[in-house]
Amino acid sequence: MRIGPYQLANKVVCAPMAGVTDHTFRELCRRFGAALAVSEMLSSNPLVWQSEKSQNRMGHRQESGIRSVQIAGSDPEQMAAAARYNVEIGAHIIDINMGCPAKKVNKKLAGSALLQYPELVEQIIQAVVNAVDVPVTLKIRTGWDPDNRNGVQIARIAEDNGIQALAVHGRTKACMYKGEAEYDTIAAIKQQVSIPVMANGDITTPEKARFVLDFTGADAVMIGRAAQGRPWIFREVVHYLATGQKLAAPSVSEVQQILLEHVQGLHQLYGEHAGARIARKHVGWYLAEHDPQGIFRSEFNGIELALTQLDALNDYFHKLAAT
Repeated sequence: MRIGPYQLANKVVCAPMAGVTDHTFRELCRRFGAALAVSEMLSSNPLVWQSEKSQNRMGHRQESGIRSVQIAGSDPEQMAAAARYNVEIGAHIIDINMGCPAKKVNKKLAGSALLQYPELVEQIIQAVVNAVDVPVTLKIRTGWDPDNRNGVQIARIAEDNGIQALAVHGRTKACMYKGEAEYDTIAAIKQQVSIPVMANGDITTPEKARFVLDFTGADAVMIGRAAQGRPWIFREVVHYLATGQKLAAPSVSEVQQILLEHVQGLHQLYGEHAGARIARKHVGWYLAEHDPQGIFRSEFNGIELALTQLDALNDYFHKLAAT
């Protein structure tokens, strides 16, 4: 799969997830085989660009691999300005968010709420594509509710106005993350456009990735929530797509090593106080299988100090290995 001048190494991409796919997480996912790891969405509102949260998301030049930066908003001029700014500070690809179903995003008429207004969609795409000389991609859902799946219409608008790749989550805005993703619309979109299409939604195993690629005809799969606490899923999927064989699950000692590296990276990225708080959700995801009752997670969530978190994790894995 190719996006403009950028040839992807394989057909497996890490989806953008607010509050999750920060620099530390993206680096891990790339190391485990993700051909592309898209950034958390950045607001197109310039008033928030100097905030600590935005600054943490804008260190594009420190990134390895292809740097794809997602922007969100509803004003074409602001979106164009945000695209230019992020290219100036190192983005290789600009991705437009029209897939996020979160209320706080949609109430500003951003994210998947835009799917209700195809004319505005076209204006935003035109403004962003004309503003930068790097490839522009788009992430959408299949529509805004099950009675209004207009993904094919939006995909045609995208292709006609210069979008160079399209990611489609197999749910509507109204569906949020409920029920099961549907792939019929993604297949219909792939048949109607010639630009690369990435299929997204409920891709949780290597076998499911193979099924979705075959069913939809998509050029790649995009994995999001299944990578939370499991960045090695990219290694597993890439290997399975290439060989048809399943890799063994990582050992407990490898999970320990990955998790400690991830937590330390969060401490470094956000500072020890904020990093320790952000680490809690990631630890919960990593240990969901090993700590199903949440006993350790409850203890861990009470730890405020970064070094104490690392000590607690080492003690936990030492006890886990002993059993």
